[in-house]
Amino acid sequence: MNRICGILSLLVIWFMAIFTMQVASLSGEGSQAGREQKSEIDNVPKLFDDSDCRSCHASDRKVVGPAYRDVAKKYAGQTNAAEELARSIRQGGSGNWGNLAMPPHPDLKDAQLAEMVQWILSLNNAEPDRPQEAKAKQYTYTVNGKTLRLDFPLFVEGNNQWVTKDAFRGYQLYNSYCYRCHGQDATESELAPDLKRFTSAAAQQEFLSVVMVGREEKGMPSWAGFLSEEDVQQIYKYVKGRSLELIPVGRPRSEYDSEK
Repeated sequence: MNRICGILSLLVIWFMAIFTMQVASLSGEGSQAGREQKSEIDNVPKLFDDSDCRSCHASDRKVVGPAYRDVAKKYAGQTNAAEELARSIRQGGSGNWGNLAMPPHPDLKDAQLAEMVQWILSLNNAEPDRPQEAKAKQYTYTVNGKTLRLDFPLFVEGNNQWVTKDAFRGYQLYNSYCYRCHGQDATESELAPDLKRFTSAAAQQEFLSVVMVGREEKGMPSWAGFLSEEDVQQIYKYVKGRSLELIPVGRPRSEYDSEK
């Protein structure tokens, strides 16, 4: 009898051990799946950063195209929201957010596209954190007795001989890429329009839109995905300075020179 009880006790202990191991295994698999799912979610913003999306969109503000949060609100409550948004990203087009066309994205893998769409739509429930826009500071310069006002600085404060790092970076970028069609140092060219005239009439937002989207009918390529929003803003500041005759032809002295 004692022997039978002993055997039964061993069997109970064995079954309990097996049960405990299975529970632990399932728990581990669940944790692993949770970690993998979180990892996938964390990687979604990188998908945007590695694509040309970052050139025209931001989470909480309009760049060239709408903010992702505004897109999420537009599709909120639609049963086919994911399919419609995926189609818009894949095929591109215009009309929903204005006349500027979004380029197609045929090279995105289905899994990548699905993750990006899911992430955008999830922003509909995110808490808004848009800071209140402060009134832009005005910077005053004088050329030939005429007072000019800009909402960004062209020169280092206290030294109108040294351009800012942004303006100098704009000079470098312009004379690396734009000069081929628009002329060295934003001078006149027979191949493309004089950008000094364009920036004298166009606001920074319009300049950004044209550069990112391009004007295919006029031979202007899209620079989205190659130049960042900051790059284009820096080019604009340089060309604006040239159009106002505040920045001369050639390499301008800059804030970088003060660090040597």
